[in-house]
Amino acid sequence: MKLLNARMMHSPQIMIIPMIDIIFFLLVFFMMSTLSMTDQQVIPVQLPRAASAQQEIVRSAQVTVARDGGLYLGQEEVSLPELKERLEQAAAQGEVAISLRADEAVGYGRVLRVMDELKTTGAARISLAAKR
Repeated sequence: MKLLNARMMHSPQIMIIPMIDIIFFLLVFFMMSTLSMTDQQVIPVQLPRAASAQQEIVRSAQVTVARDGGLYLGQEEVSLPELKERLEQAAAQGEVAISLRADEAVGYGRVLRVMDELKTTGAARISLAAKR
């Protein structure tokens, strides 16, 4: 008569399914946390409030009109003709979405001149930034 050994009946097994679940959980956690770590490099201005303001998810180009009337493309100060030239070059390479940020103290005429130049660049979309 052969006796069964308790060790042979309960041999250890490696459970791979819980390990895969944990790996996927960590992957999703790190993906979501890196998405929230994006930082935009923009010139600080006091934006006016608007009830219909919405947060834009995709931003290709940030154009800022500062309180003193200075014009910025991202962090770099540019002139109006130089801004138009750069955005035309970018539009020639593909669709460009422009977000125009203007300080509330800047005159309406200055913002309108900048917006008019932006429309002639061939940008796919121009949006005005405002606080909710």
